[in-house]
Amino acid sequence: MEKVFNKKPIFKDYTKISKKADFMLNIIMILCTIACVLPLLIVFSTSITDEKTVTLYGYSLLPRKISFEAYKYIFKDIMVVLRAYGVTLFVTIVGSLMSISIIAMYAYPISRKDFKYRNIFTFMVFLTMLFNGGLVPWYMVYVNVLHIQDTIFALILPYLMTPLYVLIMRTFFITSIPDSIIEAARIDGAGEFQTFIRIVLPLAKPVLATIGLFNVLTYWNDWYAPLLFITDEKLFNLQYIMFRVDKAILYLSNNASSINNATQIMANLPSQTARMAMAMIAIGPIVFAYPFFQKYFVEGLTIGSIKG
Repeated sequence: MEKVFNKKPIFKDYTKISKKADFMLNIIMILCTIACVLPLLIVFSTSITDEKTVTLYGYSLLPRKISFEAYKYIFKDIMVVLRAYGVTLFVTIVGSLMSISIIAMYAYPISRKDFKYRNIFTFMVFLTMLFNGGLVPWYMVYVNVLHIQDTIFALILPYLMTPLYVLIMRTFFITSIPDSIIEAARIDGAGEFQTFIRIVLPLAKPVLATIGLFNVLTYWNDWYAPLLFITDEKLFNLQYIMFRVDKAILYLSNNASSINNATQIMANLPSQTARMAMAMIAIGPIVFAYPFFQKYFVEGLTIGSIKG
């Protein structure tokens, strides 16, 4: 009887997974990684392959015949590409920082329960997610009222305020910033702005990094704003330059029969490989930027998306 009563109870730990399940999950993650990386490798391989080889044999993981004609074609006027890179970097950095600041300063007051008009300002943000004025009024405001056509602000201003990001950041402030911390700061004599800068923002790094990554992707991949508002070639960004090159290649391909010396032009034109080279040129810096946001990305995305 003593052995029965002295026997320690056995509790099963349900937080651990078996070796078989762990092995299967690793296999699934490896397959998902390959599925993500493989297309990128094919794009890079095609960009350094001879155009005739791609036409004859199609796309392949390893280039059959290495050629850098596509990159030579794109970098024919290298100063244009470098200037476009500079414009894109400036717009991406400045626009993202300004956007995060504006969104955070708007989201914080509407997350406070003691703010009298929080519901009104929240409704104003939510309303713009459902309805908008359309393209023509939007264009007229920027051109005829704000007069930012052919200025760098035309590339920054359209994406400064995104309603969805405001709601995500507001939810993060509500669910992750305890009221007791704010009350303690108030008792210690901190003002609203000082509390926001020294206490709220350091605790909100996950959601700031998440929204920052979304903003960086938006500004980096933008070609629509230059199409509408920019005619000065010095203000063309990288994506719009790539867009124009692609349109030029497509025009030559579709109108070869009506253009003089079209056969000779098309024979020396790296149409498919040039498109792949443009993709590699445009995607390069943004791929290297992602690891800097990865630390906070998952936490900010999951916590900030919970409705409260």
